[in-house]
Amino acid sequence: MDTEKESLNSEIKDLVDLIIDDYNTDRDIDKLDIFNQPDKESIKNIVNKLLQIIYPGYYRDKVYKSYNDSNRIAIVIEDVIYNLKKQIGISFHHCPEYASKTDAEISLDAERFTIEFIKKIPMIREYVETDVQATFDGDPAAFSKEEIILSYPGLLATTINRIAHELFLLQIPLLPRIMTEYAHSITGIDIHPGATIGKYLMIDHGTGIVVGETSIIGEHVKIYQGVTIGALSTRGGQRLKGAKRHPTIEDNVTIYAGASILGGETVIGKGSVVGSNAFITASIPAGSRISVKNQELSLKVGEGLKPCCEDGQENCFDVM
Repeated sequence: MDTEKESLNSEIKDLVDLIIDDYNTDRDIDKLDIFNQPDKESIKNIVNKLLQIIYPGYYRDKVYKSYNDSNRIAIVIEDVIYNLKKQIGISFHHCPEYASKTDAEISLDAERFTIEFIKKIPMIREYVETDVQATFDGDPAAFSKEEIILSYPGLLATTINRIAHELFLLQIPLLPRIMTEYAHSITGIDIHPGATIGKYLMIDHGTGIVVGETSIIGEHVKIYQGVTIGALSTRGGQRLKGAKRHPTIEDNVTIYAGASILGGETVIGKGSVVGSNAFITASIPAGSRISVKNQELSLKVGEGLKPCCEDGQENCFDVM
């Protein structure tokens, strides 16, 4: 028995050595500098606390106890400032311009950017209020605005994106994308933090929506599930960085389920309606109605079915 145990221990040691040695090949995935990587769980926690700040009557943290709402919110705000500053500071280690700066200098810059972001919260809340209103006005199935805030994935994804977008505009590395991918993971809606989105956005159902980095979306836009607002081609890879690769959607446009709108030069004109499953790679004038020609529907009479059609009707069957 002791011999078997010694043999197993020896085999385990050899396996550990094998994997440790594999880290010495100088690949990107071999990096061991774990303390200079942003903490994804901390960033998720920051997002959830920001949701408490944006919707103070709908989200709460059971850890904090206070008889006074202002005191409760003040604690959450201070918590966000402390932890966001820390994560921004860590993220700066991924910027070449910070390579020669001291920890004290990085900390000061992280604090400055954190304060700049916190000052944007009233503006974020202004935009979010319009999203709530647009969703309520546009969805006859919505029982109340409370239902939308507490349960609609489209509003949640939009709110997190508006948070991340402000950090993106401040050129904070990594954090904005981690935030929007967190939203993606819990809603099925993938909006790049670089996308520019106007007021009164309504995302209905939402699952499968993709909005690319350089997309520009105007005001009073409605987007339904499965829509892609994407690049026409990404074969150029990193050479396309910074180029306008994604479409512009002007005000008062409705895009129905499954539509794909692609290309940086593509503009969907004001007041247009894009029908389900449309595939668009060129600009559309204002006030257009785009639809896919109805495909022929073919029905075969299967076993256990008999035609029951009258007056020349087709597609009508009774179970035998």
